[in-house]
Amino acid sequence: MTLRFIGTTSENGNCPTLYEIVETGEILVQGDRETDPEHLTQLRDVGASETFVRIPRELLTRFVPGLTSSATDAATKE
Repeated sequence: MTLRFIGTTSENGNCPTLYEIVETGEILVQGDRETDPEHLTQLRDVGASETFVRIPRELLTRFVPGLTSSATDAATKE
């Protein structure tokens, strides 16, 4: 599957970063893994294959409100 770079708030090219999986319209999030035990115990319905990453709110507010997915756009036109 193809990843499309959406954006980052990183100054030096490291995480956090957002990508779109073009074929599905899903968003892939790159960030630091959450390791705080207190936070992890408060998470609900965690699947065995799931993990959690920390990203700054600025990353979402900068890129997500105007995000349009090519996969979503294609489905809308059908």
